[in-house]
Amino acid sequence: MTVYDDNSDKTRIDISNPSPAGIHRQDAIVQIYPPGPTMGKKWELTNTTMFIGRDAACDIVVDNTAVSRRHASLSVTGASRFLSDLQSTNGTFVNNQQIISHPLAQGDQIKIGDAIFKYLVGSDVESAYHEEIYRMTIIDGLTGICNKRYFLDELARETARAARYQRHLSLIMFDIDHFKSVNDTRGHLAGDTVLAHLTRIIRERTRKDEVFARWGGEEFAILLPESPLDAAVGYAETLRRMVEDSRVDFGSMPIRITISMGVASIRGEDISADTFIQMADRQLYRAKREGRNRVCS
Repeated sequence: MTVYDDNSDKTRIDISNPSPAGIHRQDAIVQIYPPGPTMGKKWELTNTTMFIGRDAACDIVVDNTAVSRRHASLSVTGASRFLSDLQSTNGTFVNNQQIISHPLAQGDQIKIGDAIFKYLVGSDVESAYHEEIYRMTIIDGLTGICNKRYFLDELARETARAARYQRHLSLIMFDIDHFKSVNDTRGHLAGDTVLAHLTRIIRERTRKDEVFARWGGEEFAILLPESPLDAAVGYAETLRRMVEDSRVDFGSMPIRITISMGVASIRGEDISADTFIQMADRQLYRAKREGRNRVCS
């Protein structure tokens, strides 16, 4: 099966992973982020303690400098599978919350360094695994929103629909101002926290018929069917203020962020998806040229 990352590059996934003999529990973890050769890899868990870390002797190896040599462990206590941090340098997280020791439940997301795993447990782990593989073709593993490939498919469909029925359609492209400096000064884990924080804020204000996606890196897109330009600009301004007024809790010093946004709108024009993206991109670059932390249309 082939999974596409946010930049639409193909990543091959080998889903043939036979179960070790003697396992009575039915649980596993599957890596869902970042894109690369290990995305989609599944580890079936045993009843013995298993170790996660950078050291090649660990049962689950995460080759990343943000990961300690022996970072965390997975063990069984009673009827529960526990994830425990082993005094790692950068911490172990379950569903974006730092933990010391935590019982895992179906669907929990485990973050170690920049790697994210999903915990699968139940009567049919293999079926859940294949469902997760499909999700990785349309969902960004870090933020949980749509990925670029899925967004492009939806954009093509909606631009054709807007032209056919003479409907409004608006597109917002935006990115995080000076995001590189966050990574450079606070580290990539801080950058990941900023991205997750931003998407949580915006998802709360996104309606079911709107498509919110990670375009790539720190850039995002929102597709607004049936929305004229003035409504889209007002919505973008609301989001901009919400982000500016928020803070990202990371370590002892919170991080403040702002976003620059470009808005484009059509009503029945027969244009390609690429042209529509270029229209919104031009406004985004204008917002950045004019000082950032603003909406341009």
